[in-house]
Amino acid sequence: MTQTSTQKQRDILVTSALPYANGPIHLGHLLEYIQTDIWVRYQKMRGHNCYYVCADDAHGTAIMLRAEQEGITPEALIERINKEHQADFADFHIAFDNYYSTHSEENKQFSEYIYRQLQKNGHIATRQITQAYDPEKNMFLADRFIKGTCPNCKTDDQYGDNCEACGATYTPAELLNPRSAVSGATPVAKESEHYFFRLPEFTEFLQTWTRSGTLQPQVANKLAEWLDDGLQEWDITRDAPYFGFEIPDAPGKYFYVWLDAPIGYLASFKHLCERAGIDFDHYWKPDSEAEVYHFIGKDIINFHALFWPAMLHSAGYRTPSAVWAHGFVTVNGKKMSKSRGTFIMARTYLEHLNPEYLRYYFAAKLTSGVDDMDLNLEDFASRVNSDLVGKVVNIASRSAGFITKRFDGQLGTITETDKLSTFIAAGEDIASYYENREFGRAMRRIMELADIANQYVNDQQPWVVAKQDGQEAQLQAICTNALNMFHLLMTYLAPVLPNTAARAAEFLNAEFDWNSRSQRLENHAINKFKPLMSRVDMASIDKMLDASREDQSAAAAQTSEAQTNLEPVAAEIEFDAFARVDLRVAKIINAEHVEGADKLLRLTLDIGHGERNVFAGIKSAYAPEDLQGRLTVMVANLKPRKMKFGVSEGMVLAAGPGDKDIFLLSPDAGATPGMRIM
Repeated sequence: MTQTSTQKQRDILVTSALPYANGPIHLGHLLEYIQTDIWVRYQKMRGHNCYYVCADDAHGTAIMLRAEQEGITPEALIERINKEHQADFADFHIAFDNYYSTHSEENKQFSEYIYRQLQKNGHIATRQITQAYDPEKNMFLADRFIKGTCPNCKTDDQYGDNCEACGATYTPAELLNPRSAVSGATPVAKESEHYFFRLPEFTEFLQTWTRSGTLQPQVANKLAEWLDDGLQEWDITRDAPYFGFEIPDAPGKYFYVWLDAPIGYLASFKHLCERAGIDFDHYWKPDSEAEVYHFIGKDIINFHALFWPAMLHSAGYRTPSAVWAHGFVTVNGKKMSKSRGTFIMARTYLEHLNPEYLRYYFAAKLTSGVDDMDLNLEDFASRVNSDLVGKVVNIASRSAGFITKRFDGQLGTITETDKLSTFIAAGEDIASYYENREFGRAMRRIMELADIANQYVNDQQPWVVAKQDGQEAQLQAICTNALNMFHLLMTYLAPVLPNTAARAAEFLNAEFDWNSRSQRLENHAINKFKPLMSRVDMASIDKMLDASREDQSAAAAQTSEAQTNLEPVAAEIEFDAFARVDLRVAKIINAEHVEGADKLLRLTLDIGHGERNVFAGIKSAYAPEDLQGRLTVMVANLKPRKMKFGVSEGMVLAAGPGDKDIFLLSPDAGATPGMRIM
């Protein structure tokens, strides 16, 4: 819908997906929160009652295990992470009305209430299931906490649900030599009673709801495929030990984190309502005229567009007005990479660059769709420098000095009324773009206006007029016209650049009011102009990338140290078995990506008496171009193995804790291809 000055005031509740309380915020996360914050700020500028709430997703096995590794309680861990998250968000000018935690009394009460309503309405089933169980840690294991040998291609160290080497999918029970990633023990099968949400009973309701305009068309089409294939009952149970809420009347049984995570939206808003005197029921009753919007990533659409509306419907709450999904962030055309330094934490970015650079760049590329977005760092620098510094800020810097020096800071009368009317009228289109989350179109329209304003200054040449006798009135009018154009541009950019807008408002001695934008700054006193934004320096970007690599190296070292007692020692072998392993120095003469593989690179190795083709899971640490000429050690007498992507004629060896930190030999290691390692 398009907002106009004649529309009534709206009551709007907005949420973003809850970041997991198990690590820092990175640039991939920030896309969503920046997108949401821009939309919320726009709504507030239009005078609506718009509230933005969020919280840390603070439950689950991963948090329990990390706290154990750090030697602290889960409560201490999530409290620390919560403070870190809030600091990062605040420094990116993301203005929540309430930021909370799912580990709260409000969330416990809502989770129990909704569960009891589902149970009362016959939407909970119970049955025995068989799961993998760690006999040493006395805990059931999710698939990701089980590793072993792929039953299809025999690659070791694969997760319990799929093989990253050959792409096969399977159950943990099919893994060869399975082991717990927590203790190293061999899992055993054990039965447990679990509780299930009877999601298939909501198929007809969801078929209608997902086609009611609440979702983007491409998302609705994808969900239609899932609905046509048939929904499955949803396991909402986890067994102790588990960090979360215990299920009422079921000792030792806990709500699965994804049950209470979206309920955290209710809890965070309830916490705000109690503090600010807001009517909670007005927003969540079934027939509410208020609006509720969720901004999420496309990877969690099933939880928000199937499970969540079905739970709300059964429990007697209204369903969201819309669920809006966005795509993922790539950097320089590739997946965010720790080895290239492009897996950038929010805090690392803030130490080197202005947060509003990123807010503007994301806005300039955002659409209402779910396509992935590429953060091309050269384009990032160029666009910020060209648009914000070279166009928008330039208008003020070229005009303000004359007003301050020649007219004692006093604006005159506007003479370019038609041109200014064009700027004012453009606000309707820009408003429509903001409302419909077409931020990129809004930024393009604003920059078109900035071009008009700059062309006006160029044509009028106030620096020439200032040198002419008797042209004081003309000079004052030119600068007054230009600064009124600047005022409108900053009004339209205020949702994207709140900090710059605040400084510009101080300079202009005027607020940015979208609904009153037709009011002119005439015969109006302004303050001395101070630089509003500096240019992006590529050297700062390079330093940020270098720092990101250092961040990951430090994090990997800490993770390695914390996990030393989680990695089991392999079974002992006899010496003669080890002696049969032929280890040779090999030179990497070519390396290339493997299409469809997340971790593999295809290496061509020179081992002194021929070449070998080997697939190696080192993509997280090295780009192909970085490997040519480097030395490694390979198992030269390993039997060739047919993989999904081709035949691998050996195995390369590397050291390090994994991920980014996988270390091979350098070219100057003093070894030659074919040299045997004794």
